[in-house]
Amino acid sequence: MSEYVLRLEHIAKSFFGIAALKDVNFGLKQGELLSLIGENGAGKSTLMNIVSGVLKQDSGSLYLNGEPYQPMKPSDATDAGIAFIHQELNLFTNLSILDNVYINSFRKFPGTPIIKKSAMVSRVKEVLEAVDLKVSPETIVEKLSPGERQLVEIAKALSSDPKILIFDEPTTSLTTRETEKLFAIIERLKEEGKSIIYISHILADVQKLSDQIIVLRDGQITDNDKKENFTIQRMISSMIGREINQLYPNKTNHPSKEKVLELKDISQSGIVHKINMDVCKGEVVGMFGLMGSGRSELARIVYGLDPHESGEIRVHGKEIKGISPQKAIRNKMAFVTENRREEGLFMEFTIMDNLSLVSVPEKAKTKLKIVNNDSVKESTQGMVGTLKIKCPPIEKNPAKSMSGGNQQKVVIGKWLLTEPELLIVDEPTRGIDVGAKYEVYSIINQLAAEGKGIWVISSELEELMGICDRIIVMGNGEIRGELSREEFDKESIMKAAFNQGGKEEE
Repeated sequence: MSEYVLRLEHIAKSFFGIAALKDVNFGLKQGELLSLIGENGAGKSTLMNIVSGVLKQDSGSLYLNGEPYQPMKPSDATDAGIAFIHQELNLFTNLSILDNVYINSFRKFPGTPIIKKSAMVSRVKEVLEAVDLKVSPETIVEKLSPGERQLVEIAKALSSDPKILIFDEPTTSLTTRETEKLFAIIERLKEEGKSIIYISHILADVQKLSDQIIVLRDGQITDNDKKENFTIQRMISSMIGREINQLYPNKTNHPSKEKVLELKDISQSGIVHKINMDVCKGEVVGMFGLMGSGRSELARIVYGLDPHESGEIRVHGKEIKGISPQKAIRNKMAFVTENRREEGLFMEFTIMDNLSLVSVPEKAKTKLKIVNNDSVKESTQGMVGTLKIKCPPIEKNPAKSMSGGNQQKVVIGKWLLTEPELLIVDEPTRGIDVGAKYEVYSIINQLAAEGKGIWVISSELEELMGICDRIIVMGNGEIRGELSREEFDKESIMKAAFNQGGKEEE
């Protein structure tokens, strides 16, 4: 019997003549957790899409338990005992957990179209119990938190009793508590003999969970070793081909006292209460809070995406009444939302169309409003270079053809092309690798140095402490504290975030 439950030999794959994978070789043992790390566009998702039958390799071979394995479609992988839990969850939010689990294969009585619902309910209860999710199988998915939806995705994968599970950035939308819960589930799956491939940009998690670590760079394996032999610095160096001596760029901005944004007593029942804050020219203001604190909801109100009952929104001292996204754009405000797939991108549109989406009116200033396509191409191509976006030709290829991190860069680039004076960014580095994070931090730093006002919302406290001039702490829809850079202290910020009558927010 083979030493490996899964073995890849000499795997190669190209798109539009550009090599995405080159001569990739590795093996996965039973009960082992193998972490696959690399920059955005390194080839991780492409490789796993080949394993799961979404794509077919151009050359090379795959083996399961020593036998040749060539999935032609995802159901072949499922039948072979492989489950892929994607970074972007594949759930129908308007359907129940039960319907989502069996969406591709409802159990039926032999020879009839009648569904065996009792058997399905029983099985779904089993897999929900396995992931410690205490809800009814009949629960509609949209009523679940992001963390609970992630557990439903895992339960869905477990329903087919896979031998190999692939996790792609599973902690992206999870709280600290939910992440710990997920890790306990993963450890239990390993103890049951399941083999796991784990893809993540959070290197501390990789170091904690892994048995083996493989590093991909530009479609090739650049490092492969037991986790005991890896340091964080070795992972970073192998991923990007150089050392990063600091995680955050040196600050070059000089905040002024001139207010770009000013909020006065902003309130919305059940969401936020009497919020007073400001963002000045050349300043990076961070906002921290636990899930449910109201930080993202506040940003959506300020940008006119959600309503507010009372209070004033002022931009450059002028009150913006009846705020809407259109008015926000006209007032040189930009908003990078946290959900890039549903709110930031048109996945089927070309990369160029997505990049130019907001700024294209500026390219059509003639009386006939004819768009200057040459100017659009020049500006969007320039932004690709500025943000170091790894992508196929932007005029012909859709946004969905890129990796998650590069999609995030396109969302940021889309707004930068409007030359905003106030940039609101919600979770700007979610799903982005360590090298790309530094590039995003550098862009934020540069924009602030140019006199732009920046409002950064993040779950990563270290990130805010590294790039911000002030940090505002929210909890239960209210501002719980505010600290200048000289006062930054992790313990003080966390105490302010948890200051809710002894009850932690979910």
